[in-house]
Amino acid sequence: MFFKSRKNKEPMASKYENEREKGKDSIDRNDDVSPTREGVLVDNGEQAANIFSEGGKNYRTMGRWDTALVLASNQVGLGILSLPKILDVLGIIPSVIAIIGLGIVSWYTAFELLQFYRKHPHVVNMVDMARVIGGVPFEIIFGICLLIKICFTCGSATVTISIALNTLSNHGICTVGFAGVAAIACWLLCLPRKFKFVAQVGLPSTISILAAVLIVIISLGVSPPKAAPPGWEKELKVIGYPSFSEGVNAVLKVCYAYAGNVGFVSYMAEMKNPGRDFVPALTVLQIFSVILYLITAVAIYCLSGQFTTSPALGSAPTIPAKVAYGIVLPAILSTGLVFGHTAIKYLYVVAMRAMKSTHQLTDSSFKSWSTWVACATFFWALSFLIANAIPIFDSILSIASATFIAWFTFGISGVFWYHRNWQEKFQRKNIPLAIVNALLILQALFMNGVGLWAAITQLIDIFNDKENRIGGAFTCADNSLF
Repeated sequence: MFFKSRKNKEPMASKYENEREKGKDSIDRNDDVSPTREGVLVDNGEQAANIFSEGGKNYRTMGRWDTALVLASNQVGLGILSLPKILDVLGIIPSVIAIIGLGIVSWYTAFELLQFYRKHPHVVNMVDMARVIGGVPFEIIFGICLLIKICFTCGSATVTISIALNTLSNHGICTVGFAGVAAIACWLLCLPRKFKFVAQVGLPSTISILAAVLIVIISLGVSPPKAAPPGWEKELKVIGYPSFSEGVNAVLKVCYAYAGNVGFVSYMAEMKNPGRDFVPALTVLQIFSVILYLITAVAIYCLSGQFTTSPALGSAPTIPAKVAYGIVLPAILSTGLVFGHTAIKYLYVVAMRAMKSTHQLTDSSFKSWSTWVACATFFWALSFLIANAIPIFDSILSIASATFIAWFTFGISGVFWYHRNWQEKFQRKNIPLAIVNALLILQALFMNGVGLWAAITQLIDIFNDKENRIGGAFTCADNSLF
């Protein structure tokens, strides 16, 4: 089994232990991130642990609060806009349980990524982790899935920006054109190569989404929802009774709100001391996320009732909704930046390794910059195509959750746990965690099968709905909520 296949390679393990004894381990170091203290040899003899601090600028510069801001930009974004609507599907109590429960689970799965990183500090992304447990074939499969998953996320950002621009301009141009504007803007934002730059947009991004949500809540407190008729009576569901596919799609949207794990390893690789700083940053993120998600979802749903929309900003009256869409644009662009940067950096590392130029990863040579720009262009062109192929906000979120978020946020951490603990999995102290991680893997498989069926069924139903204004893929039709 691949859980075990690379576990017993003693030469690699002994190399790691020797480096650790010499004080060169890339986790248990102080703020010194010089190459002489970071090198951890891997199979080909390359000092991969200092891949972002050799040959040019030192990229390992993020501290605890930088990391917390990057994590917030990474996670608190598009997902929050779909949460109020799930209360109208599942009901208030089941939705609150789902938001809190999946928040706790995603904290644990992110913590498990750190434990794996401690043991294999040469990795710089989740694809490197996949190679550790399954060799080159698993690395290739995982790398392709990583790119497609992030393309779906950035495609959803592109769709949301097109909705915002259509709303603000009263459908000023073809929706495909607005999607192109969104993709080009995100491409430009992704040109700086350090995650430190991403951290700098974290605070403005968080403020913009908080302000937009607050505007919607206040406007709904003084005026009825846009779609509500005169004299409407609010209908709230404490416990909902959805169909099976509706319930699955609602849970998939909660999963999407916790989809940040895919980039966490890349952030660890650019931290000064991930062993010391990552868990506090992660804990701050999850507490903040759960509280914000609950307040936003419950407040907007309780104010707009059965007229709650997804994205939630469309629940507000016309003028406040337009203001909210304008204010939330930085947060949506930040989502494209954070996830896009993660995918582009993965492509960049793969390309530079293929050219045997990892010593130039962080310098300012023509080769390094042209490779980065080419990777960014390829990635955002692909994201643009996905955004136009699935131009519906809810559907692109559900399909992304069912296909890849199922593994990147939940299932793969269970696989990593079994790889680390394969020989001790049935010891008394490990049995509870063995059960938990087995359930995570089963959850991912369930989401892959049943979740994908539910998401695709929903998309087909929307395309076949005669009242649907969007029509189909690559449409110029207005996708705003007004």
